[in-house]
Amino acid sequence: MTHQMKKIDFPVSNVRHFLEPGPVVLVSSQHHGETDIMTLGWHTVLEFSPSLIGCMISAGNHSHQLIRQSGECVINLPTSSLLETVVKIGNCSGTRCDKFHDFALTAEKGERVSAPLIAECHASFECTLHNDQLVDGFSFFIFEVIKAHVAASPEKPETIHYCGDGEFMLSGKHVSRRSLFRPDML
Repeated sequence: MTHQMKKIDFPVSNVRHFLEPGPVVLVSSQHHGETDIMTLGWHTVLEFSPSLIGCMISAGNHSHQLIRQSGECVINLPTSSLLETVVKIGNCSGTRCDKFHDFALTAEKGERVSAPLIAECHASFECTLHNDQLVDGFSFFIFEVIKAHVAASPEKPETIHYCGDGEFMLSGKHVSRRSLFRPDML
């Protein structure tokens, strides 16, 4: 049986603590031989086929320009073992450092894009810019995933989720309710 929860007023500027989307990712980019990696928490699945992912990448971020100019990137999924690296990458600018070198990350050649994959991440999704109509007004890029690379194990990696204020949550126990779904809704 469910029960009603008593609620209190909460600052609207802090709702991200509850609504921050999915796992933190590392977005790698490349243009004219210059590479960058950025930490990103603002992304969402927009469509399944084609596989479209929306990402908010601030115009003040060095990766914004590299991605805008190249029209591609790689969305990499780090696990909890990379938490400190994820934070450190987010605290520095690619205009002042070589993040692959400085954080001892391995750049792997993509199959479909020139942006590098990060070998230490559990998954890497090669993306091309599908639609840029919201970039100028909202810094919102819509990418199509054109090639996906995922480690064979673990099947359910411990991913990192940002809650704001420098706090993270690690993915936890998986609970199946598959039997409750209609087959066409899976």
